Amino acid sequence: MISVEKRILTFAKLGMLLHDLGKGKKSCNQEDKDVIKSFLQLDDLVSNLARSNGWFDETNVRRMMFSLGESLKEDKLAKWVEMYNPLISEEREPKKVAVVMAGNIPAVGFHDFLTVLLTGNKLLAKLSSGDDKLMPAISELLVTIEPGFQDLIHFTTGQLSSFDAVIATGSNNTSRYFEYYFSKYPHIIRKNRNGIAIINGDESETDLDFLASDILDYYGLGCRNVSKIFVPEKYDLMKLLDAAAKRSDVAENHKYFNNYEYNKAIFLVNGKEHKDTGNLLLTEDTAVASPISVLYFEYYSNIDDLKKMIESESEKIQCVVTNTSGIKNRVAFGKSQQPELWDYADGVDTMDFLLNLH
Repeated sequence: MISVEKRILTFAKLGMLLHDLGKGKKSCNQEDKDVIKSFLQLDDLVSNLARSNGWFDETNVRRMMFSLGESLKEDKLAKWVEMYNPLISEEREPKKVAVVMAGNIPAVGFHDFLTVLLTGNKLLAKLSSGDDKLMPAISELLVTIEPGFQDLIHFTTGQLSSFDAVIATGSNNTSRYFEYYFSKYPHIIRKNRNGIAIINGDESETDLDFLASDILDYYGLGCRNVSKIFVPEKYDLMKLLDAAAKRSDVAENHKYFNNYEYNKAIFLVNGKEHKDTGNLLLTEDTAVASPISVLYFEYYSNIDDLKKMIESESEKIQCVVTNTSGIKNRVAFGKSQQPELWDYADGVDTMDFLLNLH
């Protein structure tokens, strides 16, 4: 059994290495030759992952490595674990937790991976075909740092069997299958959610540049990406359009650009009014979830009414990017894809769930 303190130190060490990968460093400050070898293998994978998944280009994968490294700082890990003392420090029989991982953005299943292992449980992870290489490589680096994790981690692309609890992430359609299939096990089932943003008109140019990242990082494929914005009546949308236009890099990805051209053609054929930045289409719509390359917007006149409406739609919303106070799940501009360890997906406390398995 690996002590809680050692688990924290191991993940903090992993975090430093992921941070280096995120910054594009080709070497790490380690003496252990096996750790260096594993680090270089992961670095090579990061550089070439786009060959197997066109959405996982090097810039975005390194962005994720940097983000994970930032979250895995020792003081943050200690602060997080402290919230669950003394329960997390108690010795208990490890449970085998099946985790059905999504594959929409790089290493999206990492937080579940971390939480299962940090609570002293065993991980049985079913990988998405879209992200079946990155998590095993990160796991290999972790095991090289602390071999005690070796027997606690198992990856599969096949059918799950012999487990005690399950955490599954998927679409609204697959979640119904998950609910049926896993109903007899303790479970967390996650559905489709999206990030939204509230503009109040007082945002700086920097705020809007950050918002463009909240919209376009990872090509908008993450559940925390902003897919819909609410703007005051008579708001000058040009400020936001200018910020989005600066992110011309996204249009260089052929998969993204194909979606952009397809949606643009649909808008033109249907005569749907829209704004076009050359890399993003902005159109008025009441829905929360928008297609790739499309951002929905909606006008509001009363912030209190908007808060009530957002509360009523809370099951569709992962986070709210805004400077406006009094908003549940509020995050700062530019931070939607940089959650803290205690920012749980769908607002469900995974750590508490895992610590209370019987």
